[in-house]
Amino acid sequence: MSETPIVQVRHLQKQFGAGCPHCLDKESVYLEKNYCTSCGTVHAVRDVSFDLYPGEVLGIVGESGSGKSTMLQGLYFDGDMTAGEVYINQPGLAGHNVLTLSSQQKRYIRNNVYGMVYQNPVHGLKMNFSSIGNIAEKMIAAGNRHVGSMEKRGEELLKNVHIPLRRRKEEPQNFSGGMQQRVQIAKALSNNPPILFLDEVTTGLDLSVQASVLDLIKQIQRELQISMVVVSHDLAVIRMLADRSIVMLNGEIIENGLTDQILEDPQHEYTQQLVYSLL
Repeated sequence: MSETPIVQVRHLQKQFGAGCPHCLDKESVYLEKNYCTSCGTVHAVRDVSFDLYPGEVLGIVGESGSGKSTMLQGLYFDGDMTAGEVYINQPGLAGHNVLTLSSQQKRYIRNNVYGMVYQNPVHGLKMNFSSIGNIAEKMIAAGNRHVGSMEKRGEELLKNVHIPLRRRKEEPQNFSGGMQQRVQIAKALSNNPPILFLDEVTTGLDLSVQASVLDLIKQIQRELQISMVVVSHDLAVIRMLADRSIVMLNGEIIENGLTDQILEDPQHEYTQQLVYSLL
C-alpha cells in the first residue's frame, strides 16, 4: 500500500445552528450527546480527521445519528461543511482544500474522481431512465459524447454487476432493491473513479441479496484496486469489507485502527458494546 494518502481529511465539522459560547467546548455541561441544550445547535460532525490510502477500504461505523452519513455527504459535496479541510492527491488537485473550490471544480471531482452509492437508490439513479441511460448520464456529465463508446462501456459495466443485458433498456423502478443497488454501483464506476463512497448500501436488503452485493463490492475492489469509504451501522459489513475502521459516536471519532484489531480488542466502552452485540 502506498504511504501517501489519496485523501486527507482534517478537522471536519458540521453543525446545524449558529452555536454559542456554551457548546463550543467539547466537555460543556450544556451538551447532551451532540445537542446543545442552551442554543439548540446540533454538532453533527466534530473535529473529524483521517486518511484514506490508495487501494484501501476504510470502514466508518456508528449508530444512527453518529454523524457518519453527514460526513460522507460533505465529502461528496451533497452538503456544505461548517469547517475543515479535504485534500485529494490527484493531478490538478494536490495541495488544494477541495471544500473551498468552485462549484464547477466540485462537479468535476464528483464526475471524475469520486463515485457514490447511496443507501436509497432513488438518490443515485433516475428511476424512469433506462439502466444503461443512467450510466451514460454520468459519462456525459464527465464530457463523453461518443454514443458507441458509452453504450459499450454501459454494457460492460452492467455485465460486471450481473445485470442481464436484455434488461439494459429497462428502468430501475422495475428492478428489485438488490438489482437497483447493482445498477447504482455500475453508474458510480462508469468514469473509473479512484475513490468510491458507499453509504449503508445493504440496509433494507434481504440477507441473501446483501451477501451478493457485498461479494460484488469485494470483487470490484480486488480487480480495480479502488479506494473505498464504506459507511455502515452493521459491524458484519465492516468486518467483511474494511481493512481499517473508524468508530464514530455523537459526531466524533472515538476509536480507529485495523478492523480486526478493533473487533478483537475494542478499547472504547461504546465499541465494546457494538462488538459484543454482534457476537
